[in-house]
Amino acid sequence: MAESGFFGYFTIGLLAGVASGLFGVGGGIIIVPALVFLYSYSQQEANGTSLVALLLPVGIFAVLNYWKSEKINLQNVYAGLTIGLGIALGAIFGSRIAIGIDESILKKCFAVLLVIIAGKMWF
Repeated sequence: MAESGFFGYFTIGLLAGVASGLFGVGGGIIIVPALVFLYSYSQQEANGTSLVALLLPVGIFAVLNYWKSEKINLQNVYAGLTIGLGIALGAIFGSRIAIGIDESILKKCFAVLLVIIAGKMWF
């Protein structure tokens, strides 16, 4: 597993926040693949950790299920909460950028993002 410190997790959260502000996405498209590819998390760990990052707004009961089944641990909770901090700040910046971009360009950027991630997940 790669270095799992504050800066790495925060950066994932920041990128997810920017993507959230730009495209309305973040957890499944940014956080989960980043944790799988950069930190060698299992798919279940990555899913659970992403849910920790989104815990207060959406995922508390799903996180409890992952916790009870021992698919995530305290390190995953720490990572998820740190990612959440980055999401909060990144969403501010991403939304400001999105507001100033022509809608057709934004749609094309989103499509490119989806194709890149789909290709990475496929191969």
